[in-house]
This record gives sequence, C-alpha cells and structure tokens, in this order.
Amino acid sequence: MPELESLVAGLCDRNPNAGYACLVKLQEESRRSDTVYPCFDRFVKMLDSDNSYIRARGLLLIAANARWDKDNKIDEIIDYYLTHITDVKPTVARQFIAVLPEVAKFKPELAGDICRALQCANPGRYRSSMAPLIQKDISRALSQIEE
Repeated sequence: MPELESLVAGLCDRNPNAGYACLVKLQEESRRSDTVYPCFDRFVKMLDSDNSYIRARGLLLIAANARWDKDNKIDEIIDYYLTHITDVKPTVARQFIAVLPEVAKFKPELAGDICRALQCANPGRYRSSMAPLIQKDISRALSQIEE
C-alpha cells in the first residue's frame, strides 16, 4: 500500500474530516491484509493524545489489526487499552466499546480481560443522557463476546 505513510500521518490531521477519511481507508485495508499492522505502535501512541478524535482513531485501528497481531502487542497493552472503556469523552468510549467484540474474536485469550473490564466499567461517571447509552453499549458488547 504505497500511500500507507501519508494515511497514517493523516490520522492526526487538524481537519477532522480528513483524519476520518484516513481512518476509514486504513480500516478497510486492515480488513483485507496485514499491511497496516506494522504501524501498530503509532496507533498505541495515539491513545495518549489530548485530542479525542485522535484517541478514537488509535483505539479503532488497534482493534482493526487484532486479527494480524502475531506479536501479541495488544496483550502487552491490554490493561491500558481497556481504560478507554470509560474514556473522558463518552463518544470515544462508545466507539471503543463497539469494537471490543472484534478484539475478543481475534484475541480469544483476552476475552476474559475484556469482559471483566466491561463488567467493572462505571457508566455513571457520564451525564445522565449518556450513561444509559453506554450501559447498553456495554451490555451489547458483552453479549456479542459471549456468543
């Protein structure tokens, strides 16, 4: 994938639409091949960003590359990764919770850790308008993992 470097760099673009477009292309490629997997460590660094869009993109791309994680890199960061179930931004938490069944599918050895983190999550930390949505997301993710 010749434009891989520019797509990964574009994930941090100041224009949210441009960054999102890069995310979509990288997710599509991640479904097809392991071409994006060598950028895994860069996605992990994105989790520390103050920018919620960038954090979400990192979380989603790590999940999209779980199927290619032959080096068990997710295993090494799983505790930190799962803290984002209750990310400071509820929209980030919701996007992340939605992809956790995909991680559990391709990393079944982590399914127990993922389920425990989901069960221990406290959606009550969010506004009353968001907490029930996040609780539903958690319940949905748990049932998908347990299927």
